[in-house]
Amino acid sequence: MSGLKDLAGKTAVVTGGASGIGKGIAQALKAEGMQVVIADIERGALEAAAEEIGAVGVATDVSSMSSVQALADEVRLRFGTAHLVCNNAGVGSGARVADMKAADWDWILGVNLRGVIHGVQAFLPLLSANPEGGHIVNTASMSGLRVRSQAGGYAVTKFGIVALSETLALELAAEGSKVGVTVLCPGMVHTNIKSSLRNRPDGLAQGALADYDIEQSELGARMRWLDPLEVGEIVVRAVRRGDLYAITHPEQLDEVEARHRRIEAAFKAAGGR
Repeated sequence: MSGLKDLAGKTAVVTGGASGIGKGIAQALKAEGMQVVIADIERGALEAAAEEIGAVGVATDVSSMSSVQALADEVRLRFGTAHLVCNNAGVGSGARVADMKAADWDWILGVNLRGVIHGVQAFLPLLSANPEGGHIVNTASMSGLRVRSQAGGYAVTKFGIVALSETLALELAAEGSKVGVTVLCPGMVHTNIKSSLRNRPDGLAQGALADYDIEQSELGARMRWLDPLEVGEIVVRAVRRGDLYAITHPEQLDEVEARHRRIEAAFKAAGGR
């Protein structure tokens, strides 16, 4: 897959760009000389981040297709086209699957999975029409490659993003498109995802999902934590090389391998019956 090797002067869009990984990606892209548009639902944080980074800020609710389409229209109006779109906005509250309510599923699916779907729908035509080519980066998670207790809803959305990205990459390659795809699978990063409920809408407020600060837990203490800008630099490298997967924590491979071994064992058992 070919990547965007020359980023200077090109236009990038980052959803969830007012904080965390999104802001780190925006900062890294700005350092490469790109024109950067950041989108976020938190207007105050959006305005502050846009001023700090030197980006254009556009208030956007990624769970709404019309809001994301308005973002794409604004980018087209201001810059004429886009070269790179990072569908990054997400929430990370957790609960046992058995305890989750319909409102929990509606919220987490709406932001994490539909938000990425909306970004692809709104921006793929713009990227495909760009004679210079383009690239899409979809933020999934290590939870899109393996699961942990209390994070089933989150994992459902992140596995979906991985599947969406892999399939889109196959389809674009088959048609000879100049648009590439990367799925970002970050591990532990210093972000505000531990306070995701701050942006949960009142209409979807009833449910079991709760915020959890893993950084302060025993598990978190054993993990290697990255600064968002480090993740942004990983994204830049992946886009330049045209990598399908952008991995931030290679030391977590054993968890993914363990899952794959269980699947392989099931195939072998099925063949022996």
